[in-house]
Amino acid sequence: MRKFEHFACFDWSGQAVARPKGLALATIAAEDGARPELLRPKVGWSRGAALDWLLDHAAAGTDMLIGLDLSPTFPFVDAGGYFPDWEHSPADARGLWALVDGLCAEDEHLAASSFVRHDEARRYFRHGKGDTGDRFGSLGTGRLRAVEHHQRRTKQANSASCFNLVGAAQVGKSSLTGMRVLHRLAGRIPIWPFDPVPETGPVIVEIYTSIAARAAGVAGGRSKVRDADALHEALANLGAPPPAPLLAHDDHSTDALITAAWLRDAARDAELWHALWHPPMLDDAIRRTEGWTFGVK
Repeated sequence: MRKFEHFACFDWSGQAVARPKGLALATIAAEDGARPELLRPKVGWSRGAALDWLLDHAAAGTDMLIGLDLSPTFPFVDAGGYFPDWEHSPADARGLWALVDGLCAEDEHLAASSFVRHDEARRYFRHGKGDTGDRFGSLGTGRLRAVEHHQRRTKQANSASCFNLVGAAQVGKSSLTGMRVLHRLAGRIPIWPFDPVPETGPVIVEIYTSIAARAAGVAGGRSKVRDADALHEALANLGAPPPAPLLAHDDHSTDALITAAWLRDAARDAELWHALWHPPMLDDAIRRTEGWTFGVK
């Protein structure tokens, strides 16, 4: 499997505001001794600025592996469709991205509020206490993608359903806003595993930051780091020096830093690196409709 000269991680956010507090980006170069860097615009990140950053690296052909902490799709293979019995349910991931972006065209800041308010789409989501759509599913957790079922079975992670919009662990809103960004990339950066991995240039993968935290030895079963000592220890376990001093050790910034360092560390283990790109459960149907979380074997 190819190597990369740079690694990056976006910790994502579905907050429907101009500059979500949860949006963070870290990068690290491949060479030994390179330290991770938190990239923080003075005014904070917007999803539009994140899209521009990605497009700039697409145009430059930067040899970078970029992790996005979001789900690029909804479950499909369990029910033969993202939204069973809805006539506009797409046949594949790119069709889903186009549907989400189209229905949210009037939403500012690349938010996705219109999608979950749509008369048909809203039926598939849990919106709040006492407000669960009739197509949400009989399981209390909500429907899961194949990779999420596999994560839970093998205890590699404990992903939540993207159809759940309730609580601190919900990932539906960040995933929907991420789908809008993926659609607007218009194929200018390959997205694994939907696209073949090119020999050069940037590649996007879906990541799950708790997998990186576990690999970094974050203590006590926690997945979040909120102080300098814990961050430096986690990075050291991944062979990375501390970053420049942070203004604050919020878990969005530390997630991004640790995950960027984890991507680089994984690339140094040839056997692990090959396994991450070739998970045995990833078949053609899953590749086309649901994708896979990079790091889940």
